[in-house]
Amino acid sequence: MFLFAVGYGVGPQFVRGLKSDGLPQVIFAVLQCVATLLTVFVIAKVLRIHAGLAAGLLSGSQTISAVLGVASDAINQLGISPEEKAKMINVMPVAYAVTYIFGTAGSAWFLASMGPKILRVDLAAECKKLEEKMGAVEETEAGVTSVAHRFDVRAYRITNERFLDKTVAELEAEALTKEVRVFIERIRHEGRIIEAQPDSVVRRGDTVAVLARTELFIERGKNLGEEIADRELIDFPGQILDIVITNKAVAGKTLRELAESDIGRVTGRGVFLRKLSRGGIEMPFTPATVIDRGDVLQVVGPQRSVERTARELGYADRPTSMTDMVFVGSGIALGGLVGSLAIKIGGVPLSLSTSGGALIAGLIFGWLRSVYRTFGRVPEPALWIMNSVGLNTFIAVVGISSGPAFVLGLQKAGLSLFVVGIVATTVPLLIGILLGKYVFKFHPAITLGAAAGARTTTAALGLIQDVAKSKTPALGYTVTYAVGNTLLIFWGLVIVLMLS
Repeated sequence: MFLFAVGYGVGPQFVRGLKSDGLPQVIFAVLQCVATLLTVFVIAKVLRIHAGLAAGLLSGSQTISAVLGVASDAINQLGISPEEKAKMINVMPVAYAVTYIFGTAGSAWFLASMGPKILRVDLAAECKKLEEKMGAVEETEAGVTSVAHRFDVRAYRITNERFLDKTVAELEAEALTKEVRVFIERIRHEGRIIEAQPDSVVRRGDTVAVLARTELFIERGKNLGEEIADRELIDFPGQILDIVITNKAVAGKTLRELAESDIGRVTGRGVFLRKLSRGGIEMPFTPATVIDRGDVLQVVGPQRSVERTARELGYADRPTSMTDMVFVGSGIALGGLVGSLAIKIGGVPLSLSTSGGALIAGLIFGWLRSVYRTFGRVPEPALWIMNSVGLNTFIAVVGISSGPAFVLGLQKAGLSLFVVGIVATTVPLLIGILLGKYVFKFHPAITLGAAAGARTTTAALGLIQDVAKSKTPALGYTVTYAVGNTLLIFWGLVIVLMLS
């Protein structure tokens, strides 16, 4: 359950990362993950520790709990005595527990505090420059605020001669030439309210319901005419809705290209973008931001406009508590069957194990869900339950079985393990930062976000964004997170084979 849920959550980003635009970040994540594996391997060889202790060190220092499960399966397949297997498996939770604390807090501190110093940059200033380069000026709708403050609808009696006897489409197009998004939603003509259409004509004495950003009314409202109180005119249903991009014609376009396309001119009318999410991570967005299938756009506007936009762009992801358990059960069963297959090389049986099979199935099924949103629904609370119950049950079973040896092992190797854990945590992160700066030449914010993603440490991403005073580090996080979350788990199998 745990591994399927992990794969399901990162599947869309993993597949997206295999495309050309994400390839540098994929390669970066692979190299940092390899550095992690080699760091633990070298430590194990120098200190002469066995595969079980090394797997626990890898799991705790990288805060990848699933390594314990994959490594346990691998150890149980080794051709050694049951006593040796028990010894290796029992010591894993000890190493995990001792090294996990710095693996979590230490990695966040290292990336957020030491990262900018190693890169020799003022992270906040560099992020501001990047946002400006991407087009994030004041007039764009970047960031997330309450709709009550960001957008408003007001009633104006048109008196300006410039606006008389023109169609709604002409008036809105004139506003767009000034890079201002204004939508006329309703018109009161001779006391009767009509829903505004692109070919509706505004006559003298008409009152119109105008939807726009709040500051626009303050700056230019008087140019429209006299603002009046007409509650009936502006009292129409509004909606905030998450839309998952599934339309192939939309994928790969920037937000500006989408707005200027035939689809955008029709579907975008009356709708404002509030938030863009990718793999559950909120992303900064500007007119130059490229969207892809699986991205979630949170839009706000009149209900009819929002529903029209959802139909054209993809799938309306409405809140629900229903989980497609047939989809989940089939994924876990198929993954387990594939993972149970073994190939013998030199007499040594090699397989993905049922754990690895479940992870691969989660990746595939998660990607399928992002492309075909009509089935396979697993709400976030359900994913959380699968993660928590699956992982905690496994940890509890391991803890119960290894409890007698835990305290003794902690007393014997606690301090030295903690120090070794610091090395295993920081060395790969340092290598990642240097790779990002000198080899891949990423922007500093992207470098730190990618390093956090390859280490799958969301806490570090949050701290980096606090230091950067920007969400731009998330641009390097999602693809590398998907790759890192997959490879680091498989390293549980690889480290056992390398040391056996």
